[in-house]
Amino acid sequence: MTYRECYEKGCLALQTAGIEEATLDARLLLEAVCGTNRNDLLVHGEQSVTPEAEEKYLGWIGQRAEHIPLQQLTGEQDFMGLTFAVNEHVLIPRQDTEILVEEVLKELHDGMRVLDMCTGSGCILLSLLHYSNACEGLGVDLSADALEVAEQNAETLLDAVNADRVHFLQSDLFDKVEGKFEIIVSNPPYIASAEVEKLMPEVRDHEPRMALDGTEDGLHFYRRIIEEAGKHLVSSGMLFFEIGYDQGQAVSELMRTEGYREVQVVQDYAGLDRVVFGTYVTVQPAPFAKSR
Repeated sequence: MTYRECYEKGCLALQTAGIEEATLDARLLLEAVCGTNRNDLLVHGEQSVTPEAEEKYLGWIGQRAEHIPLQQLTGEQDFMGLTFAVNEHVLIPRQDTEILVEEVLKELHDGMRVLDMCTGSGCILLSLLHYSNACEGLGVDLSADALEVAEQNAETLLDAVNADRVHFLQSDLFDKVEGKFEIIVSNPPYIASAEVEKLMPEVRDHEPRMALDGTEDGLHFYRRIIEEAGKHLVSSGMLFFEIGYDQGQAVSELMRTEGYREVQVVQDYAGLDRVVFGTYVTVQPAPFAKSR
């Protein structure tokens, strides 16, 4: 079978299965199998594909037709100019989350300590460390399987010096966390339980539900993190969240109630609320007034 014939067969199978962007996914899977690029379809379309590559490609097409995410088949996803390993145990990094990283980088200075709560693949924390100098990071997640992926990404993406500055911890939010940090960042589960069932099958059926489900109203983990984060922030430390498009006001109010100041909401490329952040101000007791 030729390169073009493989591609056309893949397109037809994915279109028949109702896969969005079927032609794009068919091409990307073929390139991943053959180690080629998009120009090869035009220039070398009549070149034969090896039987091994054909078998692997059609196997991947069959799996993609069952709505298994493309990134779980190839085992990787690009994020912030870096390539991260992913599998079924971690949420696939999204472009919208790059907004969160970019906002944190504006406030991240040399030597700071960063805590990434619900770290998953580690894409947020490792991107921050990659694009900063001499910062230290702790990635926390309840899932041991997710932490294995994060550790793998750290080994791949960080040089020997920076690799010593990142650590991962299995913990139910702050239960096992010690010390204080200049910045805490989190992309917690924030989809209301009833809404999870309405997600596209690639997400609903193949990405970890514990990374998606924010319980009844989607705000459960924001409440818990906001209530506890102050104990682990230095004075004037900052807390950053990714949020759902309709959660900006609610999360902002939760932060203000817990003593955060200068709370701001940042929109994504589509003009939807995507990030909330604020500064934690430690309230000092008023000095005792001496009687005259």
